[in-house]
Amino acid sequence: MLEISNETDDIFEYELFNKIADFLSPRNVELILTYDEELLDLNLKFRSQNKTTDVLSFPFGDMGIVGVDLPLGSVVINVDMAKRVAKELGHSIDFEIALLLAHGILHLLGYDHEIDNGEHRCKEEEVMHFFGLPKSLIVRNDP
Repeated sequence: MLEISNETDDIFEYELFNKIADFLSPRNVELILTYDEELLDLNLKFRSQNKTTDVLSFPFGDMGIVGVDLPLGSVVINVDMAKRVAKELGHSIDFEIALLLAHGILHLLGYDHEIDNGEHRCKEEEVMHFFGLPKSLIVRNDP
């Protein structure tokens, strides 16, 4: 289940987002929808990259607490960038956010396309196919 914090004035297809989250994990996930500036600040603070980005994931882990059902983590999505990309690629903003959400949750689950042997890509493509979404984030960014 998603715990959604929408810091924008936009309204989105939350039902689709919840279905994707439930498909990927039984644990709660915090979804934060925000703007370029916030992702720029977070990207600089946590990844030392002085540029905005589309999605960041922050896993909670078990934190050594027994008997407490902690959320899986937080996924922060840049709505400004999602709008630009959706327009450029000719699909809806909801689809773009769904793609970013799936990508982010997979990172929370331990997938990492930067170092794995294609597992993240395969799982992401499975989600895109199941929900009838456009090309996965990893596929469209491959050279």
